[in-house]
Amino acid sequence: MTQNRVRAAVFSAGSWGTAVGKIMADAGTSVVMHARRSEIADAITTTRRNPGYFPDIELPHNLTATTDPAAALDGADFLVLSIPAQSLRASLAAWAPHIGTDTVIVSLMKGIEVGSGLRASQVITEVTGIGAERVAVLSGPNLAREIMNGQPAAATIACPDQDATHRVQQACHTSYFRPYTSTDVTGCELGGAVKNVIALAVGIASGMGMGHNAQAMLITRGLAETTRLAVAMGAHPATLAGLAGLGDLVATCSSPLSRNRTFGTHLGQGLSIEQATTATKQTTEGVKSAEAILALAHAHRVEMPITEVISDLLHEKVTLDQAAAALMQRPPKPER
Repeated sequence: MTQNRVRAAVFSAGSWGTAVGKIMADAGTSVVMHARRSEIADAITTTRRNPGYFPDIELPHNLTATTDPAAALDGADFLVLSIPAQSLRASLAAWAPHIGTDTVIVSLMKGIEVGSGLRASQVITEVTGIGAERVAVLSGPNLAREIMNGQPAAATIACPDQDATHRVQQACHTSYFRPYTSTDVTGCELGGAVKNVIALAVGIASGMGMGHNAQAMLITRGLAETTRLAVAMGAHPATLAGLAGLGDLVATCSSPLSRNRTFGTHLGQGLSIEQATTATKQTTEGVKSAEAILALAHAHRVEMPITEVISDLLHEKVTLDQAAAALMQRPPKPER
């Protein structure tokens, strides 16, 4: 199969989906995006712009859009999923009948399903019946706005099947986007999910006026608890030191472009959860996944104090001051 015949369906036309659609189109892949609103689909196809997210960025000529999921999936070599993790199950059940028998599914989602505790790749295999060898995940320090501007970035693509991984890698390798490969799906997904919770904590610290020392402490100890959970669930510790772990954690915790850090900053400045949700405007996966991640930690007997405090704060069990005190007043112990 030659590169210019490769076709990808991207569901859907949010900020990260649009960015990955642009990456794949720039790599020579023919991309059809699925948008829920006809005005967005029409604008992408006719004006080469996504007015909902990037009205200032021209999209490649080989990227179009539709509101028809069957049309988007027709002949697709790849189905790229970039939707809120908590709506994945219901949405995918509606789309599954249109997925081709050889289509590789690529998950961009960084959340844990509330209730089941399943990672996105597990929800995908459960809903579709597709084997894990046809499900890949893409994760890394990838801020959509920077990528849309053509700034250098890299990511990890993980899948149990190396041939599928290399196919995805080829379909999204450009002069500004460098994808690496891995077989550690669990590590990549948990790194992407937990870092959102840690970014909330860093944002809260920043909003409360805490300095770089406190923020660095949260990032470092956040990486420690992420690694503990991932290894307990079968991941390789090196994955959490790579792009899908430390890399994603640093970008999400450090950049004002990060919606999770931004949400946390709003909370730290005294906004309510409802006010912070309105101000942030986009889906904040850390808010939705914190409780599910904490449940996984309890199930695997892993200590995750930052995640626990953030979950309590989001459920209004503690105040901001009590949350900060809870972390600083923990008994001293060896660093590990």
